[in-house]
Amino acid sequence: MRQLCTFYVDDLYLGVGVDKVQEVIRYQRMTGIPLTSNKIEGLINLRGQIVTAIDMRTMLQLPQRPEGKLPMNVILHADDGGALSLLVDEIGDVLELEDARFERPPETLQGVARELIRGAYKLENKLLLIVNSDKIRTESVAA
Repeated sequence: MRQLCTFYVDDLYLGVGVDKVQEVIRYQRMTGIPLTSNKIEGLINLRGQIVTAIDMRTMLQLPQRPEGKLPMNVILHADDGGALSLLVDEIGDVLELEDARFERPPETLQGVARELIRGAYKLENKLLLIVNSDKIRTESVAA
């Protein structure tokens, strides 16, 4: 069994292992970073810890978030003690799914999305795509 923290980005239902999640919080004001990748939305101060915020819509080459709709933060922790915030549209639930139900990424995924998705779980009425958090960390700094 595997526990997954789920969230929505546009019409995609995504998840990441709960073991990678530090916390989930509401929108935080950000400080922009000049001359950086457009995937990096800015920096947030999380109780004294400086955290880089990555816009998942930009990472997945999706349309911009509707005007006036603020993102949520899924804070991931790293092995080096750092943290990374994924800016998502909406938070889902924590699901517990059998490893045997895990499948390769769907063939319909193209481009960067295919690289950022580790695999999928077919649920009753939707597809849960599992995010490769390590790949997001490295791809976010690529121009």
